[in-house]
Amino acid sequence: MSDRTFFVGGNWKCNGTKASNAKLVEELNAAQLQTKLVDVVVAPVTLHVESVFNTLRKDISVSVQNVHTEAKGAFTGELSPEQVKDFGLEWAILGHSERREIFKESDELVGKKVAAALRAGLKVIACVGEKEAERKSNQTEEVVFRQLKAIQSQVQGDQWGSIVVAYEPVWAIGTGLTATPEQAQDVHAAIRQWLSQNVSSQVAQSTRIIYGGSVKGANANELAAKVDIDGFLVGGASLVASEFVTIVKSHSAKSQNKL
Repeated sequence: MSDRTFFVGGNWKCNGTKASNAKLVEELNAAQLQTKLVDVVVAPVTLHVESVFNTLRKDISVSVQNVHTEAKGAFTGELSPEQVKDFGLEWAILGHSERREIFKESDELVGKKVAAALRAGLKVIACVGEKEAERKSNQTEEVVFRQLKAIQSQVQGDQWGSIVVAYEPVWAIGTGLTATPEQAQDVHAAIRQWLSQNVSSQVAQSTRIIYGGSVKGANANELAAKVDIDGFLVGGASLVASEFVTIVKSHSAKSQNKL
């Protein structure tokens, strides 16, 4: 039986206005959530971090969606991990497939960003995942392990306690397609085995590996019941309070599975 605390993150991506965020925060503040049993984090667009941070209930953490590798300097448009920490935030999402694909972030750069965030005292949701063509050519593990290796090469073993690994198959993000619970479990188990072989068995057992890719209230329980799925990184559904709350409550499926 695992004692890994269930984890649900909401990646709001480049969405939200002052009005829509205020409504979403109001609904989350009113929701009945067992936050002693599940860690909940939301990541608004940087412009809205302050208003969300100041108005959201304190048992839900606020994350940024990206950071730079440097602490300060002439890096127009960037956000340093030290600035995020100074503001009072704890989390950063790094290596998301949209950053890798659209903004051409390499595995090496993602590894450096993770290391910089950890040095600043942040915790990291580190994203890995394969494209559709890579899955069809049976390269899923090769791609995911390569992405993990780039992170592992930059961090110390004791720092993995501040990393949540998010497996997000690129072909399932925003497409309506979802990996079957069995497909997701297979990759999560492979990631845990990789951590055991390349970091330590203790890190493998304690690291939370969460799933992202068109997660909805309707499929969260079935996914959460799998032994190596420790929660979710939610995209579009995190913008709808009722859907997100349902996903957060899927931790009960994990609890029931332990009985």
